[in-house]
Amino acid sequence: MRLAQVMAGARHGGAEGFYERLCLALHAAGEEVLPVIRRDPERAARLRAGGLAPVELGFGGALDLLTGPRLRRVLEGFAPDVTVAWMNRAARFAPKGPWTLVGRLGGYYDLKYYRRCDHLVGNTRDITRWIVAQGWPEARAHHLPNFVADLAGASPAALPGAAPRLLAMGRLHPNKGFDIAIRALALVPRAHLAIAGEGPERAALEALAREAGVAGRVAFLGWRSDVGALLAACDVFVCSSRHEPLGNIVLEAWSASRPVVAAAAEGPSELIADGETGVLVPVDAPEALAAAIRGLLDDPQRAARLAAAGRAAFARDFTEAAVLARWRGFLAAVAPKRQAA
Repeated sequence: MRLAQVMAGARHGGAEGFYERLCLALHAAGEEVLPVIRRDPERAARLRAGGLAPVELGFGGALDLLTGPRLRRVLEGFAPDVTVAWMNRAARFAPKGPWTLVGRLGGYYDLKYYRRCDHLVGNTRDITRWIVAQGWPEARAHHLPNFVADLAGASPAALPGAAPRLLAMGRLHPNKGFDIAIRALALVPRAHLAIAGEGPERAALEALAREAGVAGRVAFLGWRSDVGALLAACDVFVCSSRHEPLGNIVLEAWSASRPVVAAAAEGPSELIADGETGVLVPVDAPEALAAAIRGLLDDPQRAARLAAAGRAAFARDFTEAAVLARWRGFLAAVAPKRQAA
């Protein structure tokens, strides 16, 4: 199949990372893949290193009158069987054509951007149900999960502070609830928390750590690419998000066999069987988060059982092979049927 994958997202993010992984995996599986991306030299370099030839376009705001015609010319020249538009901005620019147009949603987005699409894909069952509830035809709404790299066996990174060590990851944004994790840390004596990520909330979070009296036990690591090493070094992985449509970070922790404590946001609630593959606590509840963390630190055997069950869930449903097979089957099913010569 000839597949165009259109992404106009940010430099960092769960959807952006999965976009790269899926493009490279489809290419390695023998599909002809054209990545079309918002201008980003680092992303383009990673895709080229995997054997792809990305096209970079502007994907600007409402006054961008150039990207639409340029994208149409690129697609007409490549002649894909299927074009996948990732998230709102890409879907807004992606034109209809002789290809099947698929919109891929990683959240509860405004469907006005996807009016030209033939099919929509949600990366959780709840998002897919929500798409149908908005009036989208059920036969053209599909659930396809993400996969993450298998991080088992990584050598531990050198995290600041002594054990026990907690790890949280993600963009420093209010939705991620790192303020809740910091407030919970104040109720978990001796533990150290490392936060891997960057974003607009960093200064406020640093101030909160000082206010809560835990500045000496919180380390802000910035953006890190050694996710496996960070996970290997922690005792408990903490996902304190207020809003988390999926939770790639939960999948990564599972793949690394780390026990997970998560706020019961949308994605973690769908992924985690409470008490079996992790521990769920109410959103915006630092006391409950702290109690769950203390419970795992005080009972290493229970923590190990949860970690093993999470690893099994990852191996069953979220490996590259499992998810790639589902994506390839879906794309083949929705591609236009070619007439025999």
